[in-house]
Amino acid sequence: MVDTKPVRVLLELRPALDGHAGIPQETRLLFRALGQLEGVRAEGMLQASGRVLAKGLPAHGPGALSRDEQINRLSRVVISLQTRGDFTRFERVVAAFGLMLAPARALVRVLLGLRLPLTRFEPQAFRDFVWRALFERTLPPSDFDAVTTAGFRVVRLPWTALHAAALVTRKFGVALYPRLDTRDFDIVIAETPYPGRMRRGTQLVVRYHDAIPLLMPHTISDKSYHQASHYHALRRNVKDGAWFACVSEATRQDLIAIFPEAAPRAVTIPNMVSRHYFSESTGPQRIPEILRVRRHAGAEGAGAVVQRGAEPIPYLLMVSTIEPRKNHLTLLAAWEQLRASGHGELQLVLVGSLGWDHKAILKRLRPWVARGGVHLLEDVPSDDIRLLYRHARVVVCPSFGEGFDYSGVEAMCSGGVVAASDIPVHREVFSDAAQYFNAYSPADMAQAISSLLVPEAAQRRQELMRKGQSVGERYAPERLLPAWKAFLDRVHAAGHGTSAHPAAAESTE
Repeated sequence: MVDTKPVRVLLELRPALDGHAGIPQETRLLFRALGQLEGVRAEGMLQASGRVLAKGLPAHGPGALSRDEQINRLSRVVISLQTRGDFTRFERVVAAFGLMLAPARALVRVLLGLRLPLTRFEPQAFRDFVWRALFERTLPPSDFDAVTTAGFRVVRLPWTALHAAALVTRKFGVALYPRLDTRDFDIVIAETPYPGRMRRGTQLVVRYHDAIPLLMPHTISDKSYHQASHYHALRRNVKDGAWFACVSEATRQDLIAIFPEAAPRAVTIPNMVSRHYFSESTGPQRIPEILRVRRHAGAEGAGAVVQRGAEPIPYLLMVSTIEPRKNHLTLLAAWEQLRASGHGELQLVLVGSLGWDHKAILKRLRPWVARGGVHLLEDVPSDDIRLLYRHARVVVCPSFGEGFDYSGVEAMCSGGVVAASDIPVHREVFSDAAQYFNAYSPADMAQAISSLLVPEAAQRRQELMRKGQSVGERYAPERLLPAWKAFLDRVHAAGHGTSAHPAAAESTE
């Protein structure tokens, strides 16, 4: 008899609460896409990184709660999910105290064999919050109804507390992670190695973005903590028989180089790219306004935006968090060489929030920011970024290491010309639609960019734009949905014993 029940999938939405690009963006796109798959019923898992959440409704029905009590409880969940805004000193103390006790609470549940409950969040009365807090920064308004009427579950203890409990217990020989009560779901998809374990019968899928915390630990923030939390959670996931949906083949190869036993359960499904990025015919007239209005708060004292008459501003563009792995300083050195060798009017536009270890980068940028040659922008909406991509002389992706690199694909979708560091993931994701350079050589970077700026480069630029459009189409949601459906069907079949699956799911190590 054919099983016609839908595959019940729970997707971790924690990253969607923070930031615009990267993993937060992919989380929103994936949630919307899963809701479009026939035979799949997707719900979202609400959990904060560093806040204890209020209790939602009982998992099955309202229990003994009256309607006003239900609304009160759900309203408190909304408040507990707030990570920004004005909080009283009392509220901050209560939140800090709850966070301090959370690892101990997680550990007690592990030792007593108690599962973390998944309570229910009904969004009907809170659709404004659901949309603006989770989805607005990536999805178009036409998706409002689809994502604000979905089901949601609440994990009260913070993600960081689950990591902390394991990192404490590993000092005594084994990292202990609590088990979630996932009885209502066939598959749970986590957006990074997850610091928890699933109930028997529920398959864990880790959306694996990169192994940078393990292979490039010198480039991450809070290095010891993030390296250890990533490694031990990943190790536990592998031992429990988790599946891995890697965002690139380069990332998959890194994963199986570290854990060869994960190879049979690891596939490559690239990130989806937002529909906000497409080629349009809008001219560059708004570029000076964008440079003025979206100026970074940390760029006070910036020079004026220089424009000669009606001529468009020539600029290089980089879209990325400002942190060492992204390689801003080599790009700055290359740009300075370009300015000194015949491209004196060329400006540099950097879009991104301040990440970790950014002070040395800002120190080098500030003199140029003050003169007006370098522009630091933040909180730039997708429509403006699309325009910046389209009219940049070159969009530069100079990172030392990436798992996917959204900015290059977004630029290609928007009709931009891309130059990128010659690393495996760029060769894989960008294919032959980019000009490549040595990430460690300012001279080589400058030469590669210059080869796209000279008048003789017109044909090469057209070729890159044409190939870029083709590359960008590979990452459209509709192109990737069949791969997700096939993968989820495979995972679901394994969980029901119709294909081989490791027996380690209930091991106690």
